[in-house]
Amino acid sequence: MPLLPLTGHESARSLVAGAVKTDRLPRTLLISGPPGIGKQRFALWVAQLLMCVDPGEEPCGQCPPCRKVLGLAHADLHWFVPIPRPKATDPDKAVEEAEKTLAELMADRRDNPLWTAPDGMASHAVASARLLLRKAALTSVEGGSKVFIIGDAERLVPQESSPEAANALLKIIEEPPRATYFILTASDPGRLLPTIRSRAVPLRLGALRPEQVGAFLAEYAKDDGAGSAHRSQSSRGSIGSALADSGSTTKAHEAATALLAAIVDPKGAPYELALKQRPWEARGEFSSMLEALAETLGNAARQRTLHDKPVKIGGTRLAADTGALVRAISQVEKARETAQGNVNPQLLLAVLAGDLEEVLCD
Repeated sequence: MPLLPLTGHESARSLVAGAVKTDRLPRTLLISGPPGIGKQRFALWVAQLLMCVDPGEEPCGQCPPCRKVLGLAHADLHWFVPIPRPKATDPDKAVEEAEKTLAELMADRRDNPLWTAPDGMASHAVASARLLLRKAALTSVEGGSKVFIIGDAERLVPQESSPEAANALLKIIEEPPRATYFILTASDPGRLLPTIRSRAVPLRLGALRPEQVGAFLAEYAKDDGAGSAHRSQSSRGSIGSALADSGSTTKAHEAATALLAAIVDPKGAPYELALKQRPWEARGEFSSMLEALAETLGNAARQRTLHDKPVKIGGTRLAADTGALVRAISQVEKARETAQGNVNPQLLLAVLAGDLEEVLCD
């Protein structure tokens, strides 16, 4: 099944089309914007435009390269999405495992183009970076442009364990090989590695109009008129949000808010919340809660910077300054990385609660 059409973002499409026509498109592009608005689909549209035989304001959609991109079958299109950390300890075998996992995900997206957000513990780890470097070193199979899409690029794991891979990745993004483009997408570019962010030209996409979301749902999600209208109005311009299970998302944010409240309240009991975690569930609801916690703290840090006064999250007042909030985000990110291993969520959350208490209540 081919990719579904790109919805909205007309002005950004026109801007990119003009840059492609005059051969002025940046070789490294960072596409940001709210979750679920089609950033990765937009990146695929850019790839199709670059590879099209006769592009105009839009890819022609009919030439062999266009059809291959739409079928996720173009040999020079490489789409990297967050995946579980490979289990193999040998570096070469870990790269092979990452390549197999990505191939399986692409096959699934060919069958089901309405993909959902990756698991909260998935990331772009060292094996993915090495795989990207290997593919970038190869010549173009079809003789045209090569395009690398790195979706959810804020999940690029800092490569302290492999500085040579990190340095090589930074160098190739800063100085791409001939006719090679890197397109990164991020909902929160502030969480992207600063060394990566500084090397990319930003392009921000806005939320879609409710009628665009409603039309998409009616056409491709087979919503009836009433259901489509309700979901489009409550989606805040995000097709992904409209398609997602809003109940699970709300639950994750409620759990994150409850944890923060327990941490900053002298009478709170964050360790009781930790003990409620099931020891065998380091993924699922727990990973979603950690992701919601990082997002909540990120929003609080931005508000603190803009207004320079304590921030309220729900009914909880955070007196911490911007620096403390940024350190708290770092603690959560470390916990998210640790949770990718075989760890006990009860113990991990108890340690995280103590670390956050030290940072936020100092």
